[in-house]
Amino acid sequence: MRRFWPLISPVILFVMAAGMGGAEAQEKNDVPANVIEQKLTLVEATVCEKMKRSTPFNKAIVFSSGLEKVYCYTSFDPVPREMVIYHEWYRRDKLKAKVRLTLKPPRWSTFSSMRIRKSDQGPWRVNITDPEGKILRIVRFSITE
Repeated sequence: MRRFWPLISPVILFVMAAGMGGAEAQEKNDVPANVIEQKLTLVEATVCEKMKRSTPFNKAIVFSSGLEKVYCYTSFDPVPREMVIYHEWYRRDKLKAKVRLTLKPPRWSTFSSMRIRKSDQGPWRVNITDPEGKILRIVRFSITE
């Protein structure tokens, strides 16, 4: 019996180790659904003349230069965790403002605004970006007389 022990022992150890490794791999892949992080989802992005009680009014793509301000409204659902996004305001492809906005779970709406002058006529856009600079959406509009 002693003669076989050195031959059997490595085989048994190999089978035991392989079995344990498989169980550990199984546990790592069985992540509960509520632990998997949801992705931030942009539901709405629009430009408007005014905001009332966090609701955009007079949504449009062409605005008069007689307005005092133009607003960019964004709504996210879901928001997986507290995080930051940016509204980058461009006029004729030149960055005019970069506004940092904080989002909070489970869903969040926010807005930024740009003061408009007579000299601000022409094409505009707002790039909505994540902290790494990834563009989530681009909203285009124009200012006319």
